[in-house]
Amino acid sequence: MKPFKRSIIELFDGKKRYVVPLYQRQYAWPVKPQIEMLWKDIKRIAQKLLAESQLEAPHFLGAAVIAQIKTYGREVSTWEVIDGQQRLTTFQLFLAALRSVSQLHETVYTSEIDKYLLNTGIMENERIERYKLWPSYMDRKAFVKIIAPGTDISELGLQSPEIDGYVRKSILAYEYLKSELESFVEERVEEAEFVVEKVFEALRSGLAIVSIELEDNDDPQVIFETLNSRGVDLKASDLMRNFIFQRAAGQSANKAKLNSDRLYEKYWLDLDSGYWGQSEPRGRRKEERVDWLFVDHLSMKTAKNVSVDRLYDEYKEWIILETPFTDVEYELKSLRTSSQVVERLFTKNSDDSVGEFGIFADAFDVSTAMPLVVFLATEALMTDNDLQLSLDVLKSFILRRDICGLTTKNYNNTFVDLIKKLRERENLEPINFDRFKNLLGSGQSDINRWPTDQEFEDGFVNRDQYKPARAKRLNYLLQAIEVSMRSSLSEDIEIKSALTIEHIMPQKWKIHWPVPGFENEDENQPSLERIQRENKRSEKIHRIGNLTLLTQPLNSKLKNAGYSKRMPEVKSHSSLALNRELQNFDDWDEATITQRSAVLFTRANNIWKGPPVQKYDEED
Repeated sequence: MKPFKRSIIELFDGKKRYVVPLYQRQYAWPVKPQIEMLWKDIKRIAQKLLAESQLEAPHFLGAAVIAQIKTYGREVSTWEVIDGQQRLTTFQLFLAALRSVSQLHETVYTSEIDKYLLNTGIMENERIERYKLWPSYMDRKAFVKIIAPGTDISELGLQSPEIDGYVRKSILAYEYLKSELESFVEERVEEAEFVVEKVFEALRSGLAIVSIELEDNDDPQVIFETLNSRGVDLKASDLMRNFIFQRAAGQSANKAKLNSDRLYEKYWLDLDSGYWGQSEPRGRRKEERVDWLFVDHLSMKTAKNVSVDRLYDEYKEWIILETPFTDVEYELKSLRTSSQVVERLFTKNSDDSVGEFGIFADAFDVSTAMPLVVFLATEALMTDNDLQLSLDVLKSFILRRDICGLTTKNYNNTFVDLIKKLRERENLEPINFDRFKNLLGSGQSDINRWPTDQEFEDGFVNRDQYKPARAKRLNYLLQAIEVSMRSSLSEDIEIKSALTIEHIMPQKWKIHWPVPGFENEDENQPSLERIQRENKRSEKIHRIGNLTLLTQPLNSKLKNAGYSKRMPEVKSHSSLALNRELQNFDDWDEATITQRSAVLFTRANNIWKGPPVQKYDEED
C-alpha cells in the first residue's frame, strides 16, 4: 500500500475515473449528520479564506482506498474504490452543487469546476468513461442526472433514481449542499464570484484526504474488512456482497465467461432493493430480511445453527474451508434459489403452501423451522404435492406440541438435525412425503416427539390455552377451524376483518354471569359448595372451548355481558360458522365449555393430523 495526501481537487484532477464496484452498498450518507458536518468543515475553511486569504495546513477528511485497474487502448485510467466511496461520491455531489451555484451567478468557475466532474478527449466508451466517478449500481441514474443534466439516460440502461418508492440519498445530499451554498453566496451576493472562488480554493488547498493506493500483492477484501471493523455501519450483507464479488472479479480474470457485473445484475440486484432492506422480527431480534435470508440459507446448507451476530464470519469460513461451490456463479445461483423461497415465507400469501407456512411461523414464532422449509422447497426436490403435505405435517408437529405445552427450546437443533438426516440419501434422489413424515415422527423424547391423538386431545380439552402472549397462535388455530367448518353448501367467504380472541364466558364473569343457585347467599360468607363451584368455573375460563373470534368493535361492545345478552349481538353481527354453532346452546357453563372443547378438538384433529403409527417388535 502506498499512501498519498491529496486535496479534493487533486483527487479528480487529470483524465481519470474512480469506479465503485456495482456490488458495493448504495450511497448511504444522510444529510444529518454526515453531509451537514462536511458542509460545516468546508464553510469554516471558506470563511477563513475570505477573511485571511491563506491557510496554515489542510483539514483532513479521512481516507480512501483504491486499486488501479488495467486499462487498454483508449480506455481512461481507472481506479476501483475499495473503501471511501461515501466520501468520494459526496465530494462529487458538492462540486456539482458548487457548479450549479456558480452558473446561477454567472461566474467564471462554472467551466473550471466541470473539469473535475467530467473527463474530456478521446475515450473507449465516452458515455461511461466521461464521469470522474462511476457510483454503485443503484445510484447511477440519480448521479448522472446531477453530474450531467440533460444526458439521455435511456441509452445507459440505468435504474430509476426513485426505485423502491424513495428518493435516492445522493439527490437529497446534492439538494442540501446546493441550498447551503446558495445561502452562503447570497450573504455576499455583490461579490459572488469571489465567494465561489474561496469555496473552490477550500477544496484545492484547505481540505485533503489520504489516498491509499494498493499494490499487486495487497488483498482488497482483507483491507476492506479491516477498515470497516471499527464501528462503521456495515451490515453482514454488505460484507458478504463484497466478499462474494471480490472473488467473482478475481475469477473473471481467468474465466472470460464469469463477469462480476453480469452476476450482480442477474443474481444480487434484487437483494439491494428496499424489500430486502426492510426489518423483520424473529423472536426478540429484528434484522433486515436480507440478513435473515443468509441465516436461513447458510443454516440450510451447513445443517448447523447460524448466529446472525456471526453471520459473515460463519459464511466466509464455510466458503473458504469447505469450498462447497465450483465457482461464484454456482454460489450465487444457490443463494438466489433460497431467496425465492424465503421471499415467499416473508410475503405470507395464504394461497401458496410456503407463504401459508410463513403465516403459521409468524403466529407460532418458529423461525427456527425456516432453514428446514428452505431445504424442503429446494434441495429436497419434492413435488408440489409432497411439499404441501410435508409443510402440513410440520405445522401439525409444531401446533400439537404447542397445545400440549411441550418445549420449543431445542427446535433449532431438531430442525437442522432433520436437514442433516434428509441429506443422507443415495444419488440425491427426490425426498418423498412419507420419508419426511416418518423421520419427523421418529423423535421419542419431550424435546422432539410428535404428540399422539390422545395427548393432543388431553392438551386441547383439559389445559388452559389462553394467555395474552398466545393470542396470535390461538387466532390462527380458530381461523383454521373456521375454514374447515364451511361445507360445500357454504359461501366462499374470505376473512378480511381483523379478528380478536374473545372469551364467551368473560374473564370477569362473577358480576354479570354468577354461578346459579346461590343468589340468596351472603357475598361476604360464601358456602363451601359455592367456593368449589366458582373455582371449577374459573378453571374452565381459558380453555379453548370458551374462546371464539370477534371483530374488535363487537368484542368491545360485549365486554362482560351475560350469555343472554351476548348471543343476540353475536347472532346479529357475526357471520362466522364458529359463532353460528354457539346458537345451539341455551345456556353456557362449565359443562358446555367442555362439550365445545371436544367438538373443536374433533375438527382440529382432522386438520393437524398425528404422527405415523410406530411399529414395534412383538417382544416389545
